[in-house]
Amino acid sequence: MSAIRFDDVWKEYGDHIVLERITMEVEPRAFIALVGPSGCGKTTLLRMLLGEEQPTRGQILVDGKPLPGEPDADRGVVFQRYSVFPHLTVLQNVMLGRELRDAKFTGRLFGAARRAAADEAMKLLAEVGLAGQESKYPSALSGGMQQRLALAQAIMRGPKILLLDEPFGALDPGIRADIHLLMKRLWNETHLTVVMVTHDLSEAFGLATRVIALERQRNRPEERERYGATVSRDLEIFPRRSAELRTSVQPAPTGTTRSGKEHQPGRPGALVLKEQP
Repeated sequence: MSAIRFDDVWKEYGDHIVLERITMEVEPRAFIALVGPSGCGKTTLLRMLLGEEQPTRGQILVDGKPLPGEPDADRGVVFQRYSVFPHLTVLQNVMLGRELRDAKFTGRLFGAARRAAADEAMKLLAEVGLAGQESKYPSALSGGMQQRLALAQAIMRGPKILLLDEPFGALDPGIRADIHLLMKRLWNETHLTVVMVTHDLSEAFGLATRVIALERQRNRPEERERYGATVSRDLEIFPRRSAELRTSVQPAPTGTTRSGKEHQPGRPGALVLKEQP
């Protein structure tokens, strides 16, 4: 579980300001959807979380500590383009993350450690609906199956934060609906904090517990270079989850959202907390 804090974060490329005054907190186990028009810095913000980019000003904290400057095992990522290795089989793709994490010098596990990793990878493949596909190569899989493989690959490393960069945008509507159900289940059954970039508002409101909109406050042509995007809307969709409680999916009771509007029971995908005996 990881809490994330953006503390007055700016991102500039030379004279071009992409993001400015980003200050927000992401609670542990949240599912955040970043939305906004093209070019407003959504992917740039995600790349800063991954460690591929560094803030020009301000800082990003994870659990109160500065975010490591390079990608590590605590941050998994799934891109829109299928981020799997074409020369490895399905099983090898999923095992690779564990091998790179646990065998940093050789990149390969042996003996009991390798058998344990293979067993765990097989279970994870079954969970994402890829049982029986272990010996195939990614080129033999459909787009939806490759994205399931990418999810399994990212989760196998045991990340605390999962970053999704429009991972479902290239999928057919029917396949996308199946992947959405899978994503909801994986998130609900793990301790992941998820940050997803999407252009699809229905996807954002259907999956996320919180939708954050990035927007340029000044968008005239002469202003676009010198004024970056910032948070224009921050909407809490579903009740927050507590790390100490296990969750069960039930119709949500009538309550209020952060904006004070009534939250109607039975909204699709709504989660309520129920402490298990």
